[in-house]
Amino acid sequence: MRAVLIATLLVCVCVATPASALAASRGGTAAQPAQAHTVSLTATFSPEHLGAGTTIRIGFQVSTPAGRSPSPVTDVELLLPAGLSIASSDLGLETCQAAQLEAKGLAGCPPDSLMGRGSAAAQVPFGVASVTENAPIELFSGPLQDGHPQLLFFAEGEYPVLANIIFGAVVLPAQAPFGGTLNATLPLVPSVTDGPDVALVRLQTTIGAKGIVYTERVKGKTIHFRPRGIVLPKSCPSGGFAFAAHLTFQDATHASTTTVVPCPRSR
Repeated sequence: MRAVLIATLLVCVCVATPASALAASRGGTAAQPAQAHTVSLTATFSPEHLGAGTTIRIGFQVSTPAGRSPSPVTDVELLLPAGLSIASSDLGLETCQAAQLEAKGLAGCPPDSLMGRGSAAAQVPFGVASVTENAPIELFSGPLQDGHPQLLFFAEGEYPVLANIIFGAVVLPAQAPFGGTLNATLPLVPSVTDGPDVALVRLQTTIGAKGIVYTERVKGKTIHFRPRGIVLPKSCPSGGFAFAAHLTFQDATHASTTTVVPCPRSR
């Protein structure tokens, strides 16, 4: 089984129901539908020095009204600030192939393809109840897709859904004021055979050098070093570094949100 990401978001989704449509046809006032999904987005830099390497920590959490179960996420678009280039960083010196990751797990990826770590949580429905499954995440540099960089996410589920979940996010250009976007389409993962699908409710991950050590051979010796990571621009946009996200859910609703990282101090 595989599912795709994920990145994050907040919107009022207006969905017409049979009851509201009937009220409108009779000249009545249709009741406002409950907000389908509320998604909060967070982002931080560590360290926070303009013109220096940093690690981006980004995450989201999905909430629903009381008594309503979240719908599985099917598509994610995560917009990154201008000047934060994943493609031009020194991360991902090697490439991890999805087939090797699927066949061998973490051992199938070269150590120098690691780009970050995190965690995810999914709501797993069982009858009228549900349980939450937490899983660690590893983020790797994947093969190019139509000439664009790709990130591969690997989540190792243990209980109650025993499955290694692999999903990819393609790095694409974005219109100003953003500099790039991570786009992913998420395959659905059933909780049990022919059962309802698992719904992602939280994802946190880093993209950067924090906690990562690469190796290389220099004159016959193995050298260990820390990559610089994502380099912050030397100047900060007015108002800070803006992130945005757009999510699409299986029930055809959508959610969008933004967040801003304040301008760090100069070195």
